[in-house]
Amino acid sequence: MTMIKELVAAIGIVAVGMGIIGFKKKPDSIFKHNQDEWNKMEGKRVKFVRNDNEEENADGARGHLEIIGGCEYKEGIYEKYIKRMFDIFISFLGLGLLSPIFIVVSIAIYIDDPGPVFFTQKRIGQNKKYFKLHKFRSMKMSTPSDKPTHMLEKPEQYITRIGKFIRAHSLDELPQIWDIFIGNMSVIGPRPGLWNQDLLTAERDKYGANDVKPGLTGWAQVNGRDELDIVEKAMLDGEYCRKMGFVMDVKCFLRSIFVFAKDDSVVEGVARKKEEKTK
Repeated sequence: MTMIKELVAAIGIVAVGMGIIGFKKKPDSIFKHNQDEWNKMEGKRVKFVRNDNEEENADGARGHLEIIGGCEYKEGIYEKYIKRMFDIFISFLGLGLLSPIFIVVSIAIYIDDPGPVFFTQKRIGQNKKYFKLHKFRSMKMSTPSDKPTHMLEKPEQYITRIGKFIRAHSLDELPQIWDIFIGNMSVIGPRPGLWNQDLLTAERDKYGANDVKPGLTGWAQVNGRDELDIVEKAMLDGEYCRKMGFVMDVKCFLRSIFVFAKDDSVVEGVARKKEEKTK
């Protein structure tokens, strides 16, 4: 009995210590200091205005975002307290239990293509606030940055051997457990879009999907992932937001386990649905 109490106390001390570290690290991950890097659309409702004369964005569409109003979304008790409590517990547990996998994957990445093991991207968080998302590097050092894989010319040429494996099983997403722990993400929620995916941002605004924290996995991911087009993804993200609660989160979490174990919906460069139509 005494050993159990000591173990619980030790875990509690470690959790508090990591919590303090996470709290201090969060400001470094949300572009807080440099106002030039803030999202001018933060906290606003937007629409996408097509313009063929503008440069193509990360969605492959030409146009820009325009503000059409403010956001009056208020977090509920479940989202603000209960969901956050589960996020902290699961991410803390995950960082500890998965540390051997972190080590093995890190070594494999470096051996396959020497360079940084992790990389960060500017992503859209809750209320369109920019934050730094962390991933295991699955692409070669020569890969163009801030461009989705499906928009690269012959994207398979940029993916490392270990990268193909970790992407297929979503192991490249594991470092985002840290993003969950410090509060920029949640375990379950819409996948965070790139800062220049204007069409996706606007479509999600139609359904309130930008109002909640982005997630490690989401309702769209367990219902098609790369098979879905932007409109379909936004609708599913909106469906999650409408039904968000303990039951919905558990359902999404359990379905994600099967999707991550064997994902046939990921196609480098082209969605599988489109690929099959051409056969």
